[in-house]
Amino acid sequence: MVLLVLSLLAVFCGYMVGGERGLILAFVFSCLINLGMYGFSDKFVLSMHRAQPLAEEEAPAVFRILRELSTKAGIPMPRLYILPSASANAFATGRDPRHATIAVTYGLVGLLNKEELSGIIGHELAHILNRDTLLTSIVSTLAGTLHRVACLFRWSFSWGGERDERDRDNPLPLVFFAMVMPFVALLIRLTILKTLEIKADAGGAILCGNPLYLSSALKKIDGSIKRFPLRDASPATAYLFILNPLSGKGWNALFNPHPSLGERLDHLVALRIPEGPRGYAKIERKGKRLESIDGGEGSG
Repeated sequence: MVLLVLSLLAVFCGYMVGGERGLILAFVFSCLINLGMYGFSDKFVLSMHRAQPLAEEEAPAVFRILRELSTKAGIPMPRLYILPSASANAFATGRDPRHATIAVTYGLVGLLNKEELSGIIGHELAHILNRDTLLTSIVSTLAGTLHRVACLFRWSFSWGGERDERDRDNPLPLVFFAMVMPFVALLIRLTILKTLEIKADAGGAILCGNPLYLSSALKKIDGSIKRFPLRDASPATAYLFILNPLSGKGWNALFNPHPSLGERLDHLVALRIPEGPRGYAKIERKGKRLESIDGGEGSG
């Protein structure tokens, strides 16, 4: 439903800009974006952040944690990439568990201990299990497309020149869409992604076996982001990271798709994972969602 609504909005905006020709172009563009993001979203995002494959001999502890948690989750071990940044952060991408990638920064590997790394990797594996990586990639791309089309509306008034008689007689619809479309796209992203992060936090805590591992890691990452900003961060990809790599001030605050750190820590503290076999997770095979067994309030 989300993809359908976003695609229809993009087509409608195309019609407003260029009539029937604009409608056809927007429809074709939406189809190409959907197909392209489904097949190549991981490669596109990794190249955008200059990520490189990480060899096991370079970080054996990270590979050991990833292999152990992937086995526990019952999915193939994702590929592991490294981002050349002192800022601590991580994200997962890929269309399904068989084509998944987890990317971590140099800063993250050097900052966290083994338990905290297991909490971060568990969080990213939960995103992969829940198919969040595919959904967020496509939604963000189409929402970004709406934002760019709205910018064309604004620019069309500064360009001047010959326009359709309908536009000269009543430019208010164009003004309305030029102002509102970016906020519609932003609202869609915020509505979807905040709940996904809370659920992935719960899933990651279940996989690693202790909510405090992830809680401690998030606090350290928050401090690292303030000291070492991520150079390649942008609103278009900020949603991918486990914590927003952009400054929380000014215009960037509007593009923050994450719940507040305090809200996430409260959910993790309230999450109760029983000891023993029941404390791991009920993970249904064939890509179904990760769920807590006997989780307490805030378990997601």
